[in-house]
Amino acid sequence: MTSARSHEGPGPLRRTGRAIGHALHQPFTGTARGIRKATHAHGAGESGLGKLIELHAVNGAGDVMITIALASTVFFSVPTDEARGRVALYLAVTMAPFTLLAPVIGPLLDRLPHGRRAAMAAAMLARAVLALAMSGAVATGGLELYPAALGVLVCSKAYGVVRSAVVPRLLPPRFSLVKANSRVTLAGLLATGIAAPVGAGLQTLGSGWPLYGACLIFIGGTVLAFTLPHKVDSSKGERKAQLVPPHGTAAPGSGTREPRKSRAWGRERNGEKRPGLRSVGPSVLNGLQANTAHRALSGFLIFFLAFLLREHPFPGQSAAVSLGIVGVAAGVGNASGTAVGSWLRARGPEVIVVSVLTLALGVAVLAALLFSTVMVAALSATAGFTLALSKLSLDAMIQRDVPEEVRTSAFARSETLLQMAWVVGGGIGILLPLNGVLGMSVAAGILALGAATSVRGLLGAARRGSPHPRVA
Repeated sequence: MTSARSHEGPGPLRRTGRAIGHALHQPFTGTARGIRKATHAHGAGESGLGKLIELHAVNGAGDVMITIALASTVFFSVPTDEARGRVALYLAVTMAPFTLLAPVIGPLLDRLPHGRRAAMAAAMLARAVLALAMSGAVATGGLELYPAALGVLVCSKAYGVVRSAVVPRLLPPRFSLVKANSRVTLAGLLATGIAAPVGAGLQTLGSGWPLYGACLIFIGGTVLAFTLPHKVDSSKGERKAQLVPPHGTAAPGSGTREPRKSRAWGRERNGEKRPGLRSVGPSVLNGLQANTAHRALSGFLIFFLAFLLREHPFPGQSAAVSLGIVGVAAGVGNASGTAVGSWLRARGPEVIVVSVLTLALGVAVLAALLFSTVMVAALSATAGFTLALSKLSLDAMIQRDVPEEVRTSAFARSETLLQMAWVVGGGIGILLPLNGVLGMSVAAGILALGAATSVRGLLGAARRGSPHPRVA
């Protein structure tokens, strides 16, 4: 009898259990397969870019968990006047040391061309440890929270500059740098959007729970960093991007006289002098000036509107709903800018930067003249859109124009300058009187200053064109 039953296969209860398990398992495995198919599309899986996209998604999810925990402690838990002081203290305590540490990050990482995977893994692991350490201090909001927050900031920026320097090594065929950067950034934004409500839910359990979640996420990112292709750590077959000739002269090997700038770079490589950020050509410098204006505008709008809408919400709306409208508009704009970047083919990054800067300036002027709920939301969405697209273009110019051996330093220095611009804009937003028309006028002034210092140079560089080969 027992033998006969053994040949009849599993019983009905076992079959039912398997069917239920398969039904519960299918949504997760199907979602995972869909995500993997999207991240590895168009050659990204073969080149290794898909792995980097997934790693950056993990990075974005972990960062937003920490942001939620800090925001609840520094901003939302106290009255507006006290919150202004605490936010200003947070910026001062974290950013002042960062300005001293940031210039060291680039040269240090430049010395690790064969350890890029380890550098990204270390940045992930350090944030996992710091998140765990912050979980006890976040409830009190004491000063011991700030050194840990500074450490998280430094590790986040270190990961960011290495990730940006790695993208050209993983570029699939027929992929522009703007498109590759946008794919990576979009994955981070999507992961942030998914993790944000999870973090908010964890926050209801206790102030330390989002940090526990961040710790687990960053541990996963530490492991994932080592799954990147080995060519991330290899310099074999690398092609050095040429510097931008100062007046559009021919590049070396083009059959014409070698430009003076390129001969100077050859002497620098022989040990006389390492090039600085000013030696990378007008496109990068002018693109950085334009991005400084975008980043300062971002910091200004975040802090000015946060305090303005707490005290003077939109007509008929609560402060929370008003902040939500602005936040959603900025997030949608940022995601849209990143998505547009992934669709762009051979558009020059200089033209993109000029176009989005002009767009942002026009909307800011309209917001100052026609201050209303709609115009504030429109400016927030436009600022998010233009910031994303402008930063993608700047990254492409650095990856195109800066030699491999100093590219990480260029990213570190540019990111430091942009971070400082964000802090300056945020400081203006904290100190400015809570008047909507005045605030929108200041926003327009920030963008006008950026346009005055960068547009002419960018258009000139776009007319001359770039002689640089496709990197990596």
